Amino acid sequence: MARGGIRRKKGGWLARLVLALFVLLVAAPVFLLLLFRFVPVPFTPQMLASLIEGKGAHHAWSDRVSPLLERAVIGSEDQNFCFHHGFDWKEIDDALAQHRRHPRRALRGASTISQQTARTLFLLPVRSWVRKGLEAYLTVLVEALWPKKRILAAYLNLVDWGHGNFGAEAAAHAYFHTSAARLTRLQAGRLAAILPDPDKWSAAVPGPYVAERGRLLAGRIGMVARDGLDACVR
Repeated sequence: MARGGIRRKKGGWLARLVLALFVLLVAAPVFLLLLFRFVPVPFTPQMLASLIEGKGAHHAWSDRVSPLLERAVIGSEDQNFCFHHGFDWKEIDDALAQHRRHPRRALRGASTISQQTARTLFLLPVRSWVRKGLEAYLTVLVEALWPKKRILAAYLNLVDWGHGNFGAEAAAHAYFHTSAARLTRLQAGRLAAILPDPDKWSAAVPGPYVAERGRLLAGRIGMVARDGLDACVR
């Protein structure tokens, strides 16, 4: 009886663990993605971390983000956004090839907007192989449950634009004293330009690199529209 009781306890513990993992990794993400396909996302783990660190978390969801910013971000972050299913394998291969040629340089990032959206929704910005694995799994869920238009809208409304400003609306007000809907072409280019390191670079008072990169991305807005790189969100 004692041995049988021990086996039942072990079996019960294992069943509870499997159930907890199922809820954490499958049921909860699927439920939240189905909910937030239609409802604005109120906060993210990164916003909570920013509050805890004392940086603040300024955020307001907007359904009227300027198409200029959408095109600038696609042109900057993920030109194949409308044509891949979450992962840009060519970009990944190019980044790995570049790293093999120059192994002392840091591996160039090749994350798509879909990957960055999944990461922003559910994960903290901590570098680890575990996080990369979770990010890949969550990206598959995001691509399966959301249309491209929703993925881009969530990205633009939740991404960290530096100094406690999350999303395009907060960034537009903080840096240009305007709304996300009224951004000019150059303002959109500068916001896209600082995404790789928004706490270091300034969109409002750009240094030489951001000024040049902002002009480049402002010019790329027309190319994105001309070549239909934003066709999936129009």
